[in-house]
Amino acid sequence: MALTDSKIRAAKTFLKSYKITDAYGLYLLVSTSGSRLWYFRYSFGGKESRLAFGPYPQTTLAEAREKRDAARKLLASGICPSLPRESEKTAVDETRTFKHIATSWHTSSLRLWSASHADKILTCLKRYAFPDMGEMDIAEIETRHLAQLIKAIDDKGVHDVAGRMRQYLTKIMRHAVQQGIIKYNPAFDLGGVVTPIVTQHLPALPLRRLPELLVNIDNYQGRILTRLALELNLHVFLRSSELRFARWEEFDLKARIWIVPAQRETIKGVRFSERGAKMKDEHLVPLSRQAVDLLKQIKALSGESVFVFPGARGLDKPMSENTINKALRVIGYDTKTEVCGHGFRTMACGALNESGLWSKDAIERQMSHKERNGVRAAYVHKAEHLEARMEMMQWWSDYLDVNRGGYIAPYIYARRNKFDSVAV
Repeated sequence: MALTDSKIRAAKTFLKSYKITDAYGLYLLVSTSGSRLWYFRYSFGGKESRLAFGPYPQTTLAEAREKRDAARKLLASGICPSLPRESEKTAVDETRTFKHIATSWHTSSLRLWSASHADKILTCLKRYAFPDMGEMDIAEIETRHLAQLIKAIDDKGVHDVAGRMRQYLTKIMRHAVQQGIIKYNPAFDLGGVVTPIVTQHLPALPLRRLPELLVNIDNYQGRILTRLALELNLHVFLRSSELRFARWEEFDLKARIWIVPAQRETIKGVRFSERGAKMKDEHLVPLSRQAVDLLKQIKALSGESVFVFPGARGLDKPMSENTINKALRVIGYDTKTEVCGHGFRTMACGALNESGLWSKDAIERQMSHKERNGVRAAYVHKAEHLEARMEMMQWWSDYLDVNRGGYIAPYIYARRNKFDSVAV
């Protein structure tokens, strides 16, 4: 019986590759990895041979049949169907292939990316795009080809990769337009191909559980430096890489300031070690009295290392990216549903906003969130609202201390302090 799309989609993967036949020599080879490749089996000059027509669904059932019929016409005329195919391959100008244009775009964009990000993009293209479209003339690539590629990635469940691939394809095709190779960007009409990603916020404890968290951190029985890292992170609420890659040279304890650089020196063998402040600009972190005291304790333990938090195996490498979350699990928290290291940021941001003491701009600046207004971003200086942020960071540390005796809502603590200062 002739094949149908529903039969092809229902084909299961087994430990051994197998064929699903259509008609007149056309069949689909289902591999152990799940890929489906079209082949046309024929005989010419008494010798059995076959032609590859590409993968399904990039090559549809209808297209595979058209190619089969064209090959059968050549056979009927006494022409081997593989000969015209080989001549077509050599006729494609290499400088017009998708692979060449994509590589050209990648090279021209290197100045915009870190080395690790550039490697990630090229690896993604090599794995997903080049096998199917790498040798195609870019002018022959249509929206349906791009949509089929993205859909195949999305169907594997890696929705974030599918979304990024769509972005890469759009930029590659735009590069081709700008080079005068094609006139229209076929990636513009890919809306709706990728499954919408539901944003999952990293877990954070409700503020009413702060006293419990503080007690649990105090009672942590593991490495002292790990406990101090947990405490400091709660006071400064930085992102994981901003904290774990910190160097002592970034601190001025007398001025009570920490300057997180835009980029750090790469550490051989440590992934993403070049990361500094996430927004690619210096980030100033005012240090409360409590934070400075913690840093002095930390320096007594790790002062011989360039790293504030060296790893457990030596002073020449920073602590593991899993250290903070592992410690939270040890003291009894589920880091997927209750709280993770990043959740300290959410808790601090919630308390600062609820206090009503500072402007949203000052809080956002301290959180080092990206300014979404492009014009306004050009005028945002790293030291903006610094005086208010110094007061804010001290307030947050004081608020943590007062919660050791039991939970106090941020707005109540803020109002109480206000009335106390008026009374004085």
